[in-house]
Amino acid sequence: MPDIPLSSDTQRRLDALFAGPERQTAADLLVTRCGDNLPLWYHKDPQGLERIRFAALKLSNGTLSELERAVQIAQVDWRDVLVAAGFAHDVRAHEAWFPEGDAA
Repeated sequence: MPDIPLSSDTQRRLDALFAGPERQTAADLLVTRCGDNLPLWYHKDPQGLERIRFAALKLSNGTLSELERAVQIAQVDWRDVLVAAGFAHDVRAHEAWFPEGDAA
């Protein structure tokens, strides 16, 4: 199965957190390692992956090493990144999150 691209909302949040060459590295990481390869995740389209990808981005705090760590955790159990990011109890909580002041 081909890699699942980032949604426009995921890209906006990624752009707010990462700049320069790190931006593309972060995007590639989310596309190749946080997509259709997540265990037991069935919403395998750009919008369906937003909740998990937003959680990984939030946990990264704009640092590639932290993004890699969050993605590694999601690959084992994506629910753990949802809990850590505060997105576990409300399926729409991720939509209100935006880096730097939560103003989407």
